Amino acid sequence: MPDMNILNNRYQLEQPLGSGGMAVVYRARDLMLERTVAIKVLRADFSQDAAFREHFRQEARAAANLSHPNIVTVHDFGLDAGRLFIVMEHVSGTDLKSLLQKRGRFSVAETLSLLIQACAGVGYAHRAGLVHCDIKPQNMLITPDQRLKVVDFGIARALASIHADEKAEVVWGSPQYFSPEQAAGLAPSPASDVYSLGVMMYEMLTGQLPFTAPSSTELARLHRQGILKAPRQLNPAIPPPLEQILYKVLAKEPAARYRTADQFGRVLMTVVPHAAAAVEGVPPPQSLPSRASPIPRPAPSPSTPGQVLPASSEVNPLEIDWITIALGLIAFIAVGGLIPFFLWIYFVYNPPIR
Repeated sequence: MPDMNILNNRYQLEQPLGSGGMAVVYRARDLMLERTVAIKVLRADFSQDAAFREHFRQEARAAANLSHPNIVTVHDFGLDAGRLFIVMEHVSGTDLKSLLQKRGRFSVAETLSLLIQACAGVGYAHRAGLVHCDIKPQNMLITPDQRLKVVDFGIARALASIHADEKAEVVWGSPQYFSPEQAAGLAPSPASDVYSLGVMMYEMLTGQLPFTAPSSTELARLHRQGILKAPRQLNPAIPPPLEQILYKVLAKEPAARYRTADQFGRVLMTVVPHAAAAVEGVPPPQSLPSRASPIPRPAPSPSTPGQVLPASSEVNPLEIDWITIALGLIAFIAVGGLIPFFLWIYFVYNPPIR
């Protein structure tokens, strides 16, 4: 009788790390390469369903084509004794949702450091032509040194396969975090992932979800029509410019948000100087400020929530643009030199009367 704890005579399952509606994730040992890996095994009842098997294969294909420091790497995909499985890199640490439940909320600096990394990973997927469609804290793994890895591309959609006028009867995703257009069964876009990142950001800064309801149907309605409670009412430490960014990414209309996670991440990097380092490498914990860092002077606040004016850049009033001045002088000399020429032409054809 084959050992049910070994897949394909190579991967030895050691202990469960977590479970979801469709699959169980195990810590395992790659006996061939002698390394620890994480293996996601599709539940037996779903393994018999062709649609779920296809979703599982889609996740493996989508994630296997992505290579980024902020995305969990997929090593292998296989089938053994009717069990479909995906082999991924093992990430030490825990998921962001567990940390939120333990800590309540994060500081502004910690939120930006982690969220910029999430934007970097999701933005890379957008550039590769994928919409994640299931952004939530449960799908963000945090290592002890505060590195973030995006996981679970199980319902990711290829941009090339999305039609603007499509309408889905079954809505995939997590009701607490999906976008208004996903809640309505409409076509997702990179801006849909931006909305979900905004929900995560709201929860990290305030300790609360923007919308809560006893049913998925009511949650979907609130995402489409609900009024957002001002973040600074829940956490006055949130800088006003950051609150305006939150209003923008949580706008009901996709066109009112940032178009991609990359664009969202670049905007966040302008809010706190320390956050910019999070894209290439997380700053050590001691370098993070204990409170909100100084922020650039914002543009005047917009009159209505949901709109944000671009942050104004600091300008040195004593800085002189010599190139512009030189071009202006050349233009002045050129025009000035033409004046005598035009006067000479005028007097040639219109000599003065004596």
